[in-house]
Amino acid sequence: MGWLGAKGLRSLGFGAVGLLGSLLLLQAVASAESSGEGTLLDLEAARLSGSLESLEEYRGEVLLVVNTASECGFTPQYEGLESLYEKYRGQGFSVLGFPSNDFGGQEPGSDPEIGAFCKRNYGVEFPMFSKVKVNGKGQHPVYAFLTSRPPPVGGPVRWNFEKYLVDRSGQVVSRFPSSTKPMSSQMVAAIEELLGPVPVPGAPGADLPE
Repeated sequence: MGWLGAKGLRSLGFGAVGLLGSLLLLQAVASAESSGEGTLLDLEAARLSGSLESLEEYRGEVLLVVNTASECGFTPQYEGLESLYEKYRGQGFSVLGFPSNDFGGQEPGSDPEIGAFCKRNYGVEFPMFSKVKVNGKGQHPVYAFLTSRPPPVGGPVRWNFEKYLVDRSGQVVSRFPSSTKPMSSQMVAAIEELLGPVPVPGAPGADLPE
């Protein structure tokens, strides 16, 4: 069971549980945080527009989290990432792009410049977030969480366009190196396994059109 976090505390209401219950609950949350529990969905990140977004908004979706750069040899992977997004978004899938200048100074632009570049050159529609640090001092909480996962998922990010696959409950299930192309058979198979079978119209349990 994931830890409650701030939203969970607000939903319970301190007035209902009393002072002692509140203290016990806060202690449980602190203990869970220190033990490394929780999911990616407990975090927040700023979009390229500057607006802060809770990743809880993506609960129930399969996610591919990617650190991107505009002047890298892997930059053309934007095209494949957008193709993945367009192909599977209707099944509950999204790509989350996090630009970073950590490797070779290959993302020097401002957030508006990054957004314009992605749209102009690759028609990017998937969610893009503000430029972040993925390693070292000033590391963004999203990447602090990702790199702290147990092996083989955890460990420092090694280069641009590393890919973390996250299941519908916010748990990181696998990591792919920069060299793995977004539309490769390996990547597609891993995504489709997490998405599950596509409902067949008219089959038992399938949603039928009205």
